Amino acid sequence: MMKLGAKAAQKYYLAPNISDLNDNPFTKDMLFLRLDFNTVFLEKHELYKDINKDAQKKNDALLQILGKQETKSLIYAGTYSNVDSVATLLIENTEKEHSELLSAFSAWLATNYHPNWKLTALVKRGVGFHTGQLHRSLSQIQVRLFEEEKGGLQTLVSTSSIIEGVNTSAENVIVWSNKNGKLKLNDFTYRNIIGRGGRMFRHFVGNIYILEEPPSPADTQLELTFPDELLADVDDEQYKKELTKEQLAKLLQYKEDMAQLLGQESFDRLRGEGVLISGDTELIAAIALAINSDKKTWRGLATLNASSNEYWAWILRKVIKLVPAGWDATYTKFAEFVRVMSSNWALSIPELLDQLSEQDVTIEEFFKMERNATYKLTALLNDVNVIQMEIVPEHKIDISPFIARLSKAFLPSCVMELEEYGLPRMLAKKIHASGLVDFEDEKLDLHSAIELLRAMQPEILGKVEGLDSFDRYVLDYFFDGIALQQPRTVEAIAQ
Repeated sequence: MMKLGAKAAQKYYLAPNISDLNDNPFTKDMLFLRLDFNTVFLEKHELYKDINKDAQKKNDALLQILGKQETKSLIYAGTYSNVDSVATLLIENTEKEHSELLSAFSAWLATNYHPNWKLTALVKRGVGFHTGQLHRSLSQIQVRLFEEEKGGLQTLVSTSSIIEGVNTSAENVIVWSNKNGKLKLNDFTYRNIIGRGGRMFRHFVGNIYILEEPPSPADTQLELTFPDELLADVDDEQYKKELTKEQLAKLLQYKEDMAQLLGQESFDRLRGEGVLISGDTELIAAIALAINSDKKTWRGLATLNASSNEYWAWILRKVIKLVPAGWDATYTKFAEFVRVMSSNWALSIPELLDQLSEQDVTIEEFFKMERNATYKLTALLNDVNVIQMEIVPEHKIDISPFIARLSKAFLPSCVMELEEYGLPRMLAKKIHASGLVDFEDEKLDLHSAIELLRAMQPEILGKVEGLDSFDRYVLDYFFDGIALQQPRTVEAIAQ
C-alpha cells in the first residue's frame, strides 16, 4: 500500500465527485482522488457447498465461526422464525460474557419488557437481535452496543431490517439464510447484506460466511407496475395504457359499485380529497357494502369514543373481520390487545402483559400487535370512519379522536415520536413523573420536545428519580443523538 508523508498527505483528499471543485477557492491547490475503487476487500467462504442443506452441519458451522472469532459478527437470518432459532441455538451453546454493561442491559430488559424474553438471556452472551418488529429505540440501543469497542455486543442477529437505514457493519457477515421473509433473497439485497462486511480504517478485509446458497448474480432492473392493492388511487383514464385488461375491468367495476353505494357525487368527492387510505378496491367496496347493509349495528363505532374501554372489543372484532388475515392473532385476541393497550401510558409493558395473560400474549406478540394496531388497524378504521359518515351521516359519529390516539399507541403524541429518536417510553414516563417535562401537553410537538429535553439535560440526569445505570447509558446515547452539531470550519475540514 502506498504511504504518504505528513506533508504530502495534506495535499491529497478522497472525493466522490471532483467536477465541482475546480472553481472552489478553498480546493484549487488540492489534488483529489476519485472514489471509484473498493475500500474494503470481501473474502467469501462458501460453506454451503459442504453443508449441503444439512441443518446440524449448518448449526455446527455457525458455532465454529463464532467460537474462533473475537471480532464483531453480523448474522443475517432472513425471517423472524430464523432469528428465534438462531437465538435459541446461541443461548444453549455459548457462554455468558463477563460484561457489566451487558449485565445491566439484561436486567433493564427484564424490568422493562419481560424477564423470560430470549433477548434478556441472549445479551448476557454478547448477542443481540435486530428486527423490524422491535420498538425502534430498542433496535437503536442494540446497534449502539454493537458499536462499543469493549463490553458491548459482539454479535447481532438480524432480518433485512439491518440494511434499511441502519449504519453499521462488522468484520464478519454470516449469511445464515437465503430468504427475505417468505421470498428468496434477490441479488441486490444479497449484495447489500454482504456489503456490511469489513469496516474502512479498522479492518480492510471483511469475512463473508455463506451458509445457504446465494442468489445468482443479476442486473437490477426497476419495473414500474400498478399492484392491485393500489388500484383505488389510480386514474383509469390517465394510466389506461399501463393497466392490464383485468385491472382496468376491476377498476371500472369498483367505480360503478361505489357510485351506487355512496352516490356519484360523494364518491367523486372522496376520491378527489384523497381521504381514503387504502388503495385496495375490494376492501373499500367491502367496507361500503358492510356498512350499507347493516347501518344500525355500525352505530356501535360510537363506543370507541367512550371514556371506558369496556365495550370496545365487539365492534373492534367486527372491524378486524373486514380484513380476514394478517393480524398475527385471532380476532378476539387482537381486539382484547387493543383494549388493554389503551393503558399504555399508565402501565408498564410487564403490567400490560399481565393484563393480557388470559390471552397468552407473549412479548414477541406484543411487538407485532402494537405495530399492526398503530398502522394497519389505524388505516382500516380511518376508511371505515370516512365511509360510514357518508352512508349514515345522521348517526353523527366521528371516531377520528380514537384513531389519532390509536396511531400513537395511546401514548402522548411526541412520546411515540421520541421513541423513534432513541428515547424509550419508560424513560419518557420517568421524566414526565419528575415534573420536568409535561409530555401530556397537547402543544408539545416533536421539535419543541427535543429542544426542551436538550435544554434540560443536566436537570434530567440529576433530578429524575429511579434512573439505574443502564437508564443513564440510554439517556447519554439519546442526548448524543439530538445534540446540536457545530458547523465545521474550513480549517477543520482541511485538517
